[in-house]
Amino acid sequence: MSRIGNKPVTIPAGVEFSVNGQDVKAKGKLGELELQIHDEVSVKLEEVANDEGQTSKIVVLAPKSESRFARQIWPTMRTLVNNIVIGVSEGYSKKLEIKGVGLRGNLQGNTLVMSLGFSHEVRYDVPQGVKVTMDGQTNIEVSGIDKQQVGQVAAKIRGFKPPEPYKGKGIRYADEYVVRKEGKKK
Repeated sequence: MSRIGNKPVTIPAGVEFSVNGQDVKAKGKLGELELQIHDEVSVKLEEVANDEGQTSKIVVLAPKSESRFARQIWPTMRTLVNNIVIGVSEGYSKKLEIKGVGLRGNLQGNTLVMSLGFSHEVRYDVPQGVKVTMDGQTNIEVSGIDKQQVGQVAAKIRGFKPPEPYKGKGIRYADEYVVRKEGKKK
């Protein structure tokens, strides 16, 4: 039995959640997301009463069979459902920092333009569904409702110049620890 898969997903107030066969849809204050649940997993929307007599909605997922694959995909689907519920109610964000002399960036409309020490400026068109903001010239914040898309955009921006191990110059996540190496000795 999966410990993660056994936990039901609680639907917070202000989020509309609907199940239509294997398709689930969450709609909240930040937007709307859809997800198709794998055929090996069943999904049900239930109402439960808490101690104060109020009812709240929960989503319960269970494997349809006892096959190995069904038991593997079950907690994954539960986590993806939880991610869309959190996404439409709170959203996701990743913070990046540009470190190094002469390295900076700015936002021109929907394009992130970065000066990263190359002979040319690096331009990145921000995809739809993701918002990029700059705080100064060295702090980037990527935010949106889709966790996968926010992480993908942040990784793509970081990939233009990952931090190098000697001086730590490059683009890094705000909470990232860069392992430093010692330089050559004479």
